[in-house]
Amino acid sequence: MGVGRFVYTPILPLMHAGAGLSAGAGANLATANYIGYLLGALVGILAPALVRSRALLRISLVVLTGTLAAMPATHDTAVWFALRLLAGVTSALIFVIAVSSLLSHLREYPAHLPGWAFGGVGAGIALSGLLVLVLRPVADWRAAWWASAALAAVLAVASWNLRPEARPTTTQANADQAHEATTVTAAAADSSHAPRTHRWFTALFASYTLEGVGYIIAGTFLVAAIEQSSPGPLGGGAWVLVGLAAVPSSALWARLGRRWSRPDLLLAALVVQAVGIALPALIGGAPAALVSAVLFGATFIGVSTLALATGAHLEFPRSVALLTAGYSVGQILGPLVVAPLLHHGYQQALVLAASVVLVAAVAAAVLRIGFPHHMVVVRATAPVRQPAPTESAADAGSHR
Repeated sequence: MGVGRFVYTPILPLMHAGAGLSAGAGANLATANYIGYLLGALVGILAPALVRSRALLRISLVVLTGTLAAMPATHDTAVWFALRLLAGVTSALIFVIAVSSLLSHLREYPAHLPGWAFGGVGAGIALSGLLVLVLRPVADWRAAWWASAALAAVLAVASWNLRPEARPTTTQANADQAHEATTVTAAAADSSHAPRTHRWFTALFASYTLEGVGYIIAGTFLVAAIEQSSPGPLGGGAWVLVGLAAVPSSALWARLGRRWSRPDLLLAALVVQAVGIALPALIGGAPAALVSAVLFGATFIGVSTLALATGAHLEFPRSVALLTAGYSVGQILGPLVVAPLLHHGYQQALVLAASVVLVAAVAAAVLRIGFPHHMVVVRATAPVRQPAPTESAADAGSHR
């Protein structure tokens, strides 16, 4: 999934130079992938039985690999749009199925272990970036796509026998339905004691949606922006660093969440990410580009980890689905918002992205005000005061 979804970023400058792809068309292809990802995520939400399908996993692995191999077969932007749309759908399905498998089979293991598994996204980014970096001096954009398809095929073979989430037994399903009915009845009977978390969730939703806008601008155009001011391998090298920094980030932020408040960590991660995005545009040069890559890679998965765990703590109805939808819509809007700025280069786009992430940090600061770290939660028994639960990286990252 890391290869199939994110290899477009290091290949984009090659397509500008060798395929005649304009900046605006490049933004549209990025948007196609994000629309596809939203559609795939919605399928996983609306048809949960598909999440347990090994056949769908294998079909998605094959189709995703095929979309990469088909990119160099044409110069038609409409076909490219369709291929990136399909790559987005299959990337989302693969990720949802893999996450459900992790949550099902690693439930009894330490929380950091699923967190490290989510580092696979970062590993895919790093491997694809390294592949393009090595090929760049001796090959063109077509070879980069074919090589990425070969890499995806190898990883698909390694993923082929992944066991999806097990189907619930009839007894367990009936027990879950009975428990849910009891919980709903208890909540209705004692709704006066239920925590009202709407204002905190509104701030969280605004922050996470804005993060979707800002992060995806950098995630799409960071390499092109660096190479515009520093021609050569620096941009590709920075993208490899993004992936390497992302590998341990989910496990790291999950551990930090055990010691510090999640709203505080969310605010810190957003500020750090904004600084990282702005550095190549405001300072330029190799040191700024490399620091930018590390800061961005270390935070973009962590922000999702923290935001979704915070939504789960607030117990707002369908919080994960709502936050994921807002984040996905933000990803779709990001490239469209900056498209008019790309005629003047990528620096203005990065400045705008950093500004949007800073606004997301402001919303996270509002979230901190009076945040209910310990709140009364309605259960089937009498309401009790519970400490803030410790969410694993897997719980949050599953909807990334």
